[in-house]
Amino acid sequence: MLIQRIITGIIGMLATIAVVMYGSWAFVCAITLLAVIAFYEYGKVFNHIDVSIWRTIGFILIPLIMGCAWLGNAHETIGLLLAGVLIIFARVVFAHVKFSIPSAAITISGIFYVGLTFSHLILLRFAYSDIVISTALGDIAAGAAFIWLAFVGTWASDTFAYFVGCSIGKHKLCPSISPGKTIEGFLGGLIGTVLALVGLGMLFHFSPYHMVFLGVLLASVATIGDLVESCIKRFTGVKDSGDILPGHGGVLDRFDSIMFTVPLVYYYVHIFSIFNQ
Repeated sequence: MLIQRIITGIIGMLATIAVVMYGSWAFVCAITLLAVIAFYEYGKVFNHIDVSIWRTIGFILIPLIMGCAWLGNAHETIGLLLAGVLIIFARVVFAHVKFSIPSAAITISGIFYVGLTFSHLILLRFAYSDIVISTALGDIAAGAAFIWLAFVGTWASDTFAYFVGCSIGKHKLCPSISPGKTIEGFLGGLIGTVLALVGLGMLFHFSPYHMVFLGVLLASVATIGDLVESCIKRFTGVKDSGDILPGHGGVLDRFDSIMFTVPLVYYYVHIFSIFNQ
């Protein structure tokens, strides 16, 4: 199990570095594939409580949403979501015996939960596409640097929270949702995230003050993202969302925090100027 986890982690890390740094269509295709798999897992989880979502509409809408994100078509994204909601409720009206209101509501929630969050990976990667950052390791596109802020910050939060929680954790954070999480672990994750972002900020020439503030926000949002998926799994009575990643569970299990932290970083870098003046 541990060997599987390590091998999967190494392969995943190498693949992540390759697609993030290359960008372009490879990144979009990778994120689209992950989003479709995540939506499939989302539907599979709810099958455990005999709720069947309408997967077909999600499999159609989610790639279209990713395409709109790549092209920067915000209005089209809103239009797609609205059309999807109308079509889903139309099915409730005309096929209410087989497709109930709960099924419709959970389908819509899944499209928003998976589709909108994953689309921000594409939005963030291609943000400020005209800016190239010179670092000690070479030049890097601003969007790729932003992606690394989200990824490394999230991984730091998870890693530090786990080890600090295991070492000195005594006070439960949310015992009814995730009994293993502790307040001490959360604080350790927060400190680890701040340190990681300050370090990256030095490499990418980002303001250290913004890195500290963003680190605090990111660690908090990462924890919320993790707890949201824990809520879903506890509600449906499943341990993992899937098994596509040996030793790591499913795509949702690996991206639950990133699905929340990436939108945070995207809007943060658009609202604030994080570059050193």
